[in-house]
Amino acid sequence: MVNEYVIRAKNFRTKKRLGQNFLVSKDVIDEILSFVKADDTVLEIGPGAGFVTEKLVIKAKKVAAVELDEDAVNLLNKNLFGYKNFKLIQNDILKTDLEEIFKDEIKENKKIKVIANIPYYITTPILLYLLGEIDDVSYKYRKFTDEIILMVQYEVAKRIVADNNSKNKEYGLLSILSNFWAETSIIRHVSKRCFYPSPKVDSAIVQFKIKNEPKVKITPYLKQTIKACFSMRRKNVKNCLKSFGFINAEEALKKTGIDFNLRGENLSYEDFYNLSLNLKRENDEN
Repeated sequence: MVNEYVIRAKNFRTKKRLGQNFLVSKDVIDEILSFVKADDTVLEIGPGAGFVTEKLVIKAKKVAAVELDEDAVNLLNKNLFGYKNFKLIQNDILKTDLEEIFKDEIKENKKIKVIANIPYYITTPILLYLLGEIDDVSYKYRKFTDEIILMVQYEVAKRIVADNNSKNKEYGLLSILSNFWAETSIIRHVSKRCFYPSPKVDSAIVQFKIKNEPKVKITPYLKQTIKACFSMRRKNVKNCLKSFGFINAEEALKKTGIDFNLRGENLSYEDFYNLSLNLKRENDEN
């Protein structure tokens, strides 16, 4: 059977600089749509040729899509003309004011869902844009977001869901950013053959369920402690902390019960929390 999406994708002039690889698998598109309910308000990041978008506008109550590429914007405006529940914004998502787009939902205390198929090189900036820094308790966009369904490269997906028990050093700053205010899980491994043009690597669908409470209680030194411990992946935590400016690192590690020779990827969220408390105590006492 001829895949309609492949034919349509071939007629679109994709741009490598924008990381455009259009999802052309009906099964995968349907699985993404399975997370959307009739009363949902959805933000779609990077709709591209609109293969997901044209089904979203039928299923969801409201869809706002942010797309940078002018060719894609023209195509979306043409194919989705007449849908009153659809709003298209031509802009870089990182420069877009979501509070303005969803001001009605914010007034009604209604949360939104985010659906995105994004290139690897902007994964971390977009997650930081949606989730905020780990110590920003009242981050505005996280507060009105309920769930994120994200398509990323498979290796990146494994880093997103990793913890200190994961193998192959997948656990790092991206893992902590992703899981500090959300619960993450890989929903589906997606073959590179599901895209046109086919990328060099496979992808995965990752689900983020946003939480009201952080993974651990936030302390004044927590973010700095985490960043310090991952600042030099080949060095142990003692040397990382000292290089980051924590002159009393040894005393704090002793009080926390953490072996000097461990590395950042060996520490749990609770370890970082307790270590940050002791680093603050050591700093206050000296």
